[in-house]
Amino acid sequence: MNYDYQTIKTEKLEKGILLVSLNRPEKYNAMNMTMLNELNDLWLKLKRDLETRVVILKGEGEKGFCAGMEVADIIKPQVMADIPAMYDLQMPIGELQINMRNCPQPIICAVHGAAAGAGFSFAIASDIRVISPDARFSAAYVNVGLAGADMGSSYFLPRIIGSGRAYEFLYTGAWMNAEEAMQLGFASRCVEKEKLFDTALEIAQVIAKKDPLAMKLTKEAVNLNIDIGSLEAAIVMENRNQNMMISLLANRMKK
Repeated sequence: MNYDYQTIKTEKLEKGILLVSLNRPEKYNAMNMTMLNELNDLWLKLKRDLETRVVILKGEGEKGFCAGMEVADIIKPQVMADIPAMYDLQMPIGELQINMRNCPQPIICAVHGAAAGAGFSFAIASDIRVISPDARFSAAYVNVGLAGADMGSSYFLPRIIGSGRAYEFLYTGAWMNAEEAMQLGFASRCVEKEKLFDTALEIAQVIAKKDPLAMKLTKEAVNLNIDIGSLEAAIVMENRNQNMMISLLANRMKK
């Protein structure tokens, strides 16, 4: 699978682990139109990538993970007052979060420094967040005159930290620091910056050793059950997955 991009660096670290780095450090890894299109292409390709078992997502450089969207590059002045044109532009931005969530491989997001706006949305659409003490997060959309809910933030954030605090962060655009992120269960681990990548890699190595179908089904079940309204529906999903895995294991034992 070819992952050759201008604004994203990719590296196959070891069997089954793909490192994805946002690579605009001179712009705090802000997302421009090229990065938007390349990220959508990346997540869609991963659905057909049978070799990759887990993805690590990080930002290049010392400045931070991702400062958000480079608005001047993505939203041109002549488009701003054109509602149909803005709607067409908003579609691939929203699809980016859907494509991340539908990516069959677990995504581990390693965050240092600021993750604001689009960067915040990349973090919340990931499955596991590992952070450094200087990490901070903001749904900064509301701070530039937009609605506080954008790029899936109104979906993901309440499911991660609960609606009470989610309302506060989305209404105010306030920063969530590393200590709060850990207290709220937003992040799984907080480690010193120099250990950030190694910690993400250790988790990825554990996941990569598991059966890839089992990981895919687990992610699918968790994602679906977040939205399912009953225990019964959750059990049906889990039973289906386990039946598939047991049959797979039985067939392997015959060989």
